Amino acid sequence: MVTQKQPQQPDINQTPALIPHLESGDRLSRYEFERRYQAMPKHKKAELIEGVVYLASPLRFQSHAEPHGKIVIWLGTYQISTPGIKLGIEPTVRLDQDNEPQPDAVLLIEPSLGGKSRLTTDDYIEGAPELVIEIAASSAAYDLHDKKKAYRRNGIQEYIVWQMLENRLDWFALNESEYVPLEPNAEGILQSQVMPGLWLAVSALMAGDMSQVMAVLQAGLNSPEHIEFITRLASNIV
Repeated sequence: MVTQKQPQQPDINQTPALIPHLESGDRLSRYEFERRYQAMPKHKKAELIEGVVYLASPLRFQSHAEPHGKIVIWLGTYQISTPGIKLGIEPTVRLDQDNEPQPDAVLLIEPSLGGKSRLTTDDYIEGAPELVIEIAASSAAYDLHDKKKAYRRNGIQEYIVWQMLENRLDWFALNESEYVPLEPNAEGILQSQVMPGLWLAVSALMAGDMSQVMAVLQAGLNSPEHIEFITRLASNIV
């Protein structure tokens, strides 16, 4: 008599194939970067820039967290006053096959109103947000080198980098495929070209005078170009 062999049951204690951890300096495709990131036991800030992995170090208060907060206050006030604009803090951005940054902040125009980026079905940004902001340690940081190249190549219209060691802020605007520094007006105010009404009193920000920063922003929000921008966005609503 032949006994029928019972199907073998899976061993629930069997260890699945291990997925390697992300390490700074790894050279990966975007697919492999995301696979390893999702398998990390504790998610933390990780970026893929020009095919190279960067893991964030612990963030200091005065040299990153506090200035980041000031930038968020400034951007958030603009976003509240500008229907059709979205603000994101440290979002993952799928730029291309070799770049998946996690910038400190982004402002984007909603896709339905003419924005160049979109939200994917799994809730990531894909494409180029209109404005990206980074808080950098110094001019030696990759924010001003490989990351800047990736942002330029992918068509991010404006890019702000605040270098903390130098206490310097650069605001770049895309002009014929190159980043050109925006120049302040006679009052020392930088004015966005892609987000009309987004004005920044740089010297006040550097001095920690947020009252003046917000007063200048309010002047931008009351400006004719900001009112025209809101009207233009509203006219695109389907």
